[in-house]
Amino acid sequence: MDLHIDSLDHHFTLPQTRKVAFGRPFAWIRLGWQEFTAHPAPSLAWGLVVAVAGWISLLLAYNYPLFFTTCVTGFLLLSPIVAAGIYELTSAREQGKPVSFLQSVRDYMRNLSQIAFFGVILGMIAIGWERVSAIMFALFYGGEVGTLHDFLRSLAGEYLGFSIAWVLTGAVLALVVFAVTAVSIPMLADREVDAVTAMMTSLRAVAENIAPMLLWAALIVALTAVGFATGLLGLIVIFPVLGHATWIAYKELVA
Repeated sequence: MDLHIDSLDHHFTLPQTRKVAFGRPFAWIRLGWQEFTAHPAPSLAWGLVVAVAGWISLLLAYNYPLFFTTCVTGFLLLSPIVAAGIYELTSAREQGKPVSFLQSVRDYMRNLSQIAFFGVILGMIAIGWERVSAIMFALFYGGEVGTLHDFLRSLAGEYLGFSIAWVLTGAVLALVVFAVTAVSIPMLADREVDAVTAMMTSLRAVAENIAPMLLWAALIVALTAVGFATGLLGLIVIFPVLGHATWIAYKELVA
């Protein structure tokens, strides 16, 4: 995999990436929390934006159980785009600039073209996953949809086998998305690079740090699950902490 990524240098000028220790993601979380406490108000504002977007998504899908899981997945795929606002907060603090929510929004808009292009790519992936999910449900789910509660209960009961297959398929997609977004979006917020270069750099960083990046992905999933378990209220804090931690990870992984 490293050879394949290195061969891309013939077509793209990629920044150098570094290797990190396996347990380094735990330090990223700790440092992300420190960044959060350094400017909690604007960080919480971005967390609230994500939570509100999540509530709206869940509300729209509540009466359409078959689309519920797709909305959740789409929300998770597109939320890294919003995290660019968090990266702007940490970047401004590192440069000694005033840190505020409005300033981070202005900085976010400055990089909007490449971030929007990246958002289109993630949006297409989300649409593709929706189609795959619809086909899987049509082929393997034979129960009455009913209410959302009945639907989720059947997935954990008589259709558990289907649920496992669906989750494993989604996990493969999630790993691919994680590999191309691990450092690419903070890189777009930090440097004047195009989205393709940022994605290739992210792939290289992940390829050179398989074990620590899998641990980092597992920590993100676990903390996000806590956020959902609290009715998205927990995401108001967890999302900005993860955003700050991702910026720190990017700074350590990309030279």
